[in-house]
Parts: sequence; structure tokens; C-alpha cells
Amino acid sequence: MTEKQTTPAARSSAPVVRFAPSPTGYLHIGGARTALFNWLYAKARGGTFLLRIEDTDRERNNEAAVAAILDGLRWLELDWSGEPVSQFARAARHREAAEQLLASGNAYRCYLTPAELDAMRAAAEAEKRTLSIRSPWRDKNPDEAPADLPYTIRLKAPREGETVVEDHVQGRVVIPNKDLDDLILLRSDGNPTYNLAVVVDDHDMGITHVVRGVDHLTNAARQTQIYQGLGWSVPEFAHVPLIHGPDGAKLSKRHGALGVEAYRAMGYLPVALRNYLVRLGWSHGDDEIMSTEQLVSWFDLDGIGRSPARFDFAKLEALNAHYIRQTDDHELFERAVAILPEIEGGFDIARRLASGAGPQFRAAIPSLKERSKTLVDLIQGAAYVFAARPLALDEKAAKLLDAPAKDMIGKLVTALEKAPEWSAPALEAIVREFSEANGLKLGKVAQPLRAALTGSTVSPPVFDVMAVLGESESLARLRDHAA
Repeated sequence: MTEKQTTPAARSSAPVVRFAPSPTGYLHIGGARTALFNWLYAKARGGTFLLRIEDTDRERNNEAAVAAILDGLRWLELDWSGEPVSQFARAARHREAAEQLLASGNAYRCYLTPAELDAMRAAAEAEKRTLSIRSPWRDKNPDEAPADLPYTIRLKAPREGETVVEDHVQGRVVIPNKDLDDLILLRSDGNPTYNLAVVVDDHDMGITHVVRGVDHLTNAARQTQIYQGLGWSVPEFAHVPLIHGPDGAKLSKRHGALGVEAYRAMGYLPVALRNYLVRLGWSHGDDEIMSTEQLVSWFDLDGIGRSPARFDFAKLEALNAHYIRQTDDHELFERAVAILPEIEGGFDIARRLASGAGPQFRAAIPSLKERSKTLVDLIQGAAYVFAARPLALDEKAAKLLDAPAKDMIGKLVTALEKAPEWSAPALEAIVREFSEANGLKLGKVAQPLRAALTGSTVSPPVFDVMAVLGESESLARLRDHAA
């Protein structure tokens, strides 16, 4: 049973929180949100945000994944204190804690064999009940233990009463102790289990608040029993809801269950992704767009809801478009250049930038950012900047540049060569004058002009395009398509 907690525990001291991913893959979007919640809670209260890599599963541990997690956190601009802690490196300390539990009578050596465990599982299946391990070694005299058999160390969990988890999100969670087994603390090979390692590490790191996914809620009860067995203070818990897809189903790759690096490659800004992720489960009134400074000022664990959040790419794109419009042009340039190796055609663009197209790309950004949802949109919108002469024309552009249009462009070049200055207003005045003098609507001149300059019928305003390209390149492209 659960009951919403209304009065959080006193916060007289600055909190210490942690993000503790397993290095078996990329930093997925749910993990990124967990890290963000922890980071914000620490920042909001002058606390400390620590990083621990839970790398005890040596078969699945992946050094490349560790690097990807660290890179993803850095890109999201979630800085942590000190060096990342390796859980595997602390195995001796975990074994020490297990021995402490043995010495205090809160754990015991269990000599159940694999065959006996299999028989227990078979009996539970036959009786259609949940498996509950009840080891006969719990209450046996240790002197009866065989000398040559391997053993595990199990927690001597209380059988009567309840274990209570006071949770900032899920409320007061009460679990009958009869539903909790004597979990294994040390395996027969001497390696610690997850729950023991987490408790010892959190205690030794001084963690005051554990903020993680709701899928760990049962672990919170088990870990509480370990804390109590060791005589240590139990941290405060906040188990956040999962993220679902727009259809309410479990988040999958088609919904957006991708690594943080994928969002970077898709052209999202870290500030936009932070803003979006924090709104997946947390709210501050009706506010949607919130600066990082506001998030730090407003964030509180008690603002996190219980219901699963739904991932919506359209909302993320809208937020990203807002932040692109608000971001400094120089920063947009640097971020766009940084993702070139990760996008299609990016290496060719990088070569064009290296050969002198950088100033033109910079000049194009103020116009492009007004209509770009992502940095990829921004880069694609600047395709005309990176295009090499003679321009390849798309089908619509090729149709526009028929013989009459080419003849017109030839005459227009003569007029443009006399431009007093090469700026968008001056060029627009010349083209308008040319149109009126030749009895043409402005669009009849501007469209073929755009096709000759960009190879497409879609681009930023044509006079902005000419200003960005500069006089020499613009006239050269027009001459390529003049009669």
C-alpha cells in the first residue's frame, strides 16, 4: 500500500546525491533524466553530485560504454564532483561489510546446493506460488556447517513486521517482511551482489538522497534492511516514474529510447534536452520553457509525479527550435561544426568549411536559425553555402531555368554588377527596379534567381542568400546559368 508523503524530511544540511549507471551500453534517455534530476537537486541546494560506475558485472562491462556515458553527461553539461567511483574496485570493502553482518548475527552462511535451489523453484512452480527461498541454514548452528562445501552469505532479514520506505515520489511504501527473502550478499565465489554493493557505496560516499527509477522500489526495501543490519542511517529515497512512448507503451527505439549521443547527432541542443527531460515527470505550474537557472532555482523532488511520462518528439523539436532562436550565432556555428562527423554528408561540408566557406556559413546562421528546428536543419538550410560550382539543380530548379529565364538572368547580372553595395536591401532594390522595368512580377524574377544561386526552389530569402554568398560567388553562379 502507498500513501503520498506530504512532509519531506528536514534538509538542514546540503544533500549528496549520485548517478550510478551500469556500463553495459550508451547513456539512454531515461538514465539521462535520472542524472539530470540528481544534478538539479544538488545544484538547487548547494549539494554535491557524484558519479559511480556500477561495473561489477565484468562479462557485460564495456569500457567503450563507460566512455560514452561520461561523454553524454559532459555534452548535457551535467558536471560531477571528483573522479567517477568504480564499484568493482571496492569489492574488498563490500566483503568487509558482509563479514560485519555475519559477526553481528544479521547474516549467515548458506550451504544450499544448486540442486536444492532447483527443487525449491520446481515446488513453487508446481504450487503456482511466488518463489520464496527459506534456507534451513538460517537458524542452524554454524558448527554444523560442512568444511568442504561452497557457501553464500545471506542477509538474515526479519520475518515478522514490515519494512517501510518513505519515498518523496511514491509516498509511504509498506512491504510485509514475509514477502522479502534472505537475499544473497556474497556469492559463493566471494563476489558481492548488487544490493550489498549499492548500500556500502552509498554509505561510504555519504549519499543522503537516492534518486532513481521506480523499478528499483523493491530494492529500496531490501537495501533498507541491509542498512539496518549494519546500523547505518538510511538515505532518503525518490523513485521516479518510467518514461513511456506517446502511445503509452514502454519506451522503445521507435519512441526515442536512444543514447544521448543520438540526440546530439540529430541536432538537439543540450539546454533544450535538459528542459525537455526535466518536464518528463516534473512540473512547475504551467511553465514549459525554463532556463537552466530557473530549473536550479525551482527544482524539488516533491514536484515529481507518480505517473509515467510520455516522450513526444514534436514537443522536443518545438523546444529545440526555441533555444536555437535564442542561442548565440557563434555557439550555433561551433555546435553545428561539432556534429558534422556524425551526420550524412558531414565530412564533405567540413572540407568546404576548411577551404574557406566558414565566413559564409556564419553569415547564413542569423537567417537560418529563425526557421530551424534542429542543428541538422540549420546545416541543411545552408546547403547552398557549401555547394560547389557548377551547382547541381534539383528537378524543380532545372524546370525554372528555361531559355527565357536564362536570358533574363544574363540581363540581371549586368544590373547587379553595378550594385553600389552588396547587401540584402541594396540587392532587393536593384531586382525590384529590374522587375518593374521589364514588366515582371518580383516572384517571376526571384524564383529563377534562387534556383541559379542555390540549385533549389527552397531557400532562405533570396537577397539574404546573395548577401551571404558575397558578390563574387553570387555573380559567378548566376553567370553559370545565364544565356
